[in-house]
Amino acid sequence: MPYSIDTCRMIDLPKIHDPRGNLTFIESGNPIPFDIQRVYYLYDVPGGAERGGHAHKDLHQLIIAMSGSFDVVLDDGKDKQRIHLNRSYNGLYICPMIWRELDNFSSGSVCMVLASNKYDEADYYRDYAEFMRARWQA
Repeated sequence: MPYSIDTCRMIDLPKIHDPRGNLTFIESGNPIPFDIQRVYYLYDVPGGAERGGHAHKDLHQLIIAMSGSFDVVLDDGKDKQRIHLNRSYNGLYICPMIWRELDNFSSGSVCMVLASNKYDEADYYRDYAEFMRARWQA
């Protein structure tokens, strides 16, 4: 298995302090370990709802809590880890072949995702059993 949840990690984004308000910027390759091809965000997630519930074959992502908070559960088929995101200057890097679920959204939360590729349905594992078969064949 080339990727595991140990490959996933928190990335501190640059934060420029200013009394008028702080500024954080994001650039491909610095400190993001991939070129950004797509950006999307989740918002107005109802209380108790879950998002994610899939893995990607080749896609790299950085997940950021732009507002509010939520949890990301990572699963590499062997180990699981729950990570709480609640700062807009921290991002969670998720490598390919990691099952992810997002839950515990606070009211008004916004989840922004930076992705290494444009949307491609063929890149998804949406069935956990299929994901597990692919993980153990690698």
